[in-house]
Amino acid sequence: MDLGLKGRTALVLGAGGGLGGAIALTLAREGARLALADLDATALAKAAAAVKAAGGEALELVWDLADLAAIEHHVAAIEARFGGVDILINNTGGPPPTPAAGQDPALWQKHFQGMVVSVIALTDRVLPGMRARGWGRIITSTSSGVVAPIPNLAVSNALRLSLVGWSKTLAGEVARDGVTANIVLPGRIATDRIRFLDEQRAKREGKSVAEVSAASTASIPVGRYGEPQEYANVVAFLASTAASYVNGSVIRVDGGLIASI
Repeated sequence: MDLGLKGRTALVLGAGGGLGGAIALTLAREGARLALADLDATALAKAAAAVKAAGGEALELVWDLADLAAIEHHVAAIEARFGGVDILINNTGGPPPTPAAGQDPALWQKHFQGMVVSVIALTDRVLPGMRARGWGRIITSTSSGVVAPIPNLAVSNALRLSLVGWSKTLAGEVARDGVTANIVLPGRIATDRIRFLDEQRAKREGKSVAEVSAASTASIPVGRYGEPQEYANVVAFLASTAASYVNGSVIRVDGGLIASI
């Protein structure tokens, strides 16, 4: 299937990570031009190299999302190189594992800035161009915790859920301009983040990482963790011209992990 992405410009946040890197590479293979953002310059360079090896164009942006003042500078650089952003992949890093009670307000403020305010501010910066051109895709990656809160991930559960409400509201405002806004949430996808969370759980519970991983796998109907490419395939479809009637949705890529309807 031709996804209709040839010549489109995509900005992928968290492009140095497992999910972001897979998304960037998949979009590049479909002909999109990539602006790659990440705080980790080494991981960013690796992602850019993969995109270029696949025949794509990549602009590397070492970007601290919590720095709202940097948004204008980076978006202007993208516009100078490729033109306006057509596809925005809002994919941020996750906060540390914590219970809900007793957290320092400064922790909540820090991650609200980096995970929520930054996403909203960046979207507001690129959205006028999308609306003027009559085409755009805003895809925000969250977590299965927005449907079924994950124990000891209180900050993530709460802050990512706020993005779901924001995205759904935005979807109703921009659809008539040819722009869609959707949420994609991963289940247990085999990334460094999931390995880290498994390690932290193993320490808390006095178990081996293998035991924790086996217990998690047992709860997934397909019987395994997902691959980043499987997640990226869904995101690429939502970014495509073929997905023009998918708007305001929350799409699960979890192998059936979440038990609720």
